[in-house]
Amino acid sequence: MRPDPRHPDAPTLDDPRAVRHAARMSGGGRGSRFGTRLRRAAVLVAAAILVAGVGAVAANAYVVARGGMYVAPSGDEAPSAQVAIVLGASVSAAGRPSPMLADRLQTGIGLYESGKVRKLLLSGDHGTIPYDEVNAMRAYVLEHGVPPEDVFMDHAGFSTFDTMYRARDVFLIEDALVVTQQFHLERAVYTARTLGLEATGVAADLRPYRDLERLRIREWFARCKALLQLHVLGSEPRFLGPTIPITGDGRATVD
Repeated sequence: MRPDPRHPDAPTLDDPRAVRHAARMSGGGRGSRFGTRLRRAAVLVAAAILVAGVGAVAANAYVVARGGMYVAPSGDEAPSAQVAIVLGASVSAAGRPSPMLADRLQTGIGLYESGKVRKLLLSGDHGTIPYDEVNAMRAYVLEHGVPPEDVFMDHAGFSTFDTMYRARDVFLIEDALVVTQQFHLERAVYTARTLGLEATGVAADLRPYRDLERLRIREWFARCKALLQLHVLGSEPRFLGPTIPITGDGRATVD
């Protein structure tokens, strides 16, 4: 309805009220509502990112604190256990352990030689024929004098979670010393203990390592994943299979 020009309060073309009225009539109100929704969505996304970030920080702090409670100051101060679980890492195309893996193996050998453990469980990735961490690990410890009957291989240790789950259900391990580098140790021990193993961590940091900062960043996300696997998702390892008691002969695992 057009305003009556004779009315003293009727807006004119120069009146701001007329401009606003014209904008509303031309669809400006719809654009304003869209902009409001967009701003609200942006606020919600920012809040979700903030909550996720805080949750990730809290998850990392929790795993480090809880797992760190069971890390020995040194191998000499670690308690005695059935077995040292040596976690896998990369090997070369020629089948030689990387420096990081060699240090884990050397630490495990030291625990065996000192009488802290009676067996070694070498757990790594042997998911394909060309790539074989565990036989490279076995060759290394045999070269250093560990008897073959005391060396067990877990060919399906594709992750820390898989390793600890299989240690409990396949190898029937009850207590263990877990051997890996410090950046990885708290999560490994936390995972083992949450799954019911009486686990103590022993750090294998015998030298400086390349790409350590990248590994620490990766570990930050891995701790969050571990909490989900252990407490939310009800995850299981990729493979289980028949039991191979750690009290038996390690040559039963040769493949």
